[in-house]
Amino acid sequence: MAAALESGAPRAHKELVKTVQLEGQVLLKIIQHCSEALPQLVTGQLLGLDVGQQLEVTDCFAFPAAVADDEVEAESAGANYQLEMMRCLREVNVDNNTVGWYQSANMGTFQTVELIETFINYHENIKKCVCIIYDPQRSARGNLALKAIRLKESFIELSKEQKLTLKGFQEAKLSWRDIFVELPIKVRNSNLVQALVADLMPAPTATQADVDRLNLSVAPFLERNIQSLMECVDDIVQEQQKVSTYHKNVARQQQLYAAWLQKRRQENTQRLQDNLEALPEEDPTQFKPIPEPSMLDNYLVTNQIATYCDQINNAASEAIQKLFLMEGMQKASL
Repeated sequence: MAAALESGAPRAHKELVKTVQLEGQVLLKIIQHCSEALPQLVTGQLLGLDVGQQLEVTDCFAFPAAVADDEVEAESAGANYQLEMMRCLREVNVDNNTVGWYQSANMGTFQTVELIETFINYHENIKKCVCIIYDPQRSARGNLALKAIRLKESFIELSKEQKLTLKGFQEAKLSWRDIFVELPIKVRNSNLVQALVADLMPAPTATQADVDRLNLSVAPFLERNIQSLMECVDDIVQEQQKVSTYHKNVARQQQLYAAWLQKRRQENTQRLQDNLEALPEEDPTQFKPIPEPSMLDNYLVTNQIATYCDQINNAASEAIQKLFLMEGMQKASL
């Protein structure tokens, strides 16, 4: 990805992106790439322009799957592929400005440290960059699971300063909800595309997607979400144990320092009585400050838990609505 950043970075702006405009063909490419690669997670490059507070995504291309066993070799091959693609697009006069990337997700799982690191790497060259998240498994239920996200500017600054601790988050007044910013997406088609779609549009009939929306079976979807939710709860317990261990170590160190300081003061009192120079009451080599653990993993897991809860809530709400609909149809003898 770094190679594409250096070659296709647009100029920096102080304005923040508030909306994302996707071309219809870009959306179709993303859906096709992510759906055909299931169950493997894939990613690709977004190309376009930033106009004021709107980011226009006009084209994209997929990143090839890594086939090399050596990680360095695979990364080098991916960088060469990106540079070659950018050169080819430039030759045919296609927008080749990198504005972000897209990636597939599995049941809403995308809040990871790797995603944060990718955002930070992009932000070094592209201030206006977004990530398009597409979930093919959730989309199979009849609703398009697509979202555009970016990192909050204050969180990026906090990450660059390496202050992702509880104290750092509190001083910046950031919570786990303030890591990602979800942006509204607008899908745009040219007039020629709209005319072609209108000409090819068949007579209004029930499609497979319409039938899928009426499916009353939500148990498998809820089961997978609840299982993932339980795994996240285990992760958050482990993160809390790290914080608890840190506070115990700090308290133990303070007790040891207090005992050492009391002993040193007694020694200094005796040395003063013997007309000797007092020893220093600070020993930085013996009591070094214990580094505070990062809260990034904790906040990301909490964010993921909120995502699973929202998915479970929406699925349960849709199921109840369908049941009431079926009950009404049965009473009406339809």
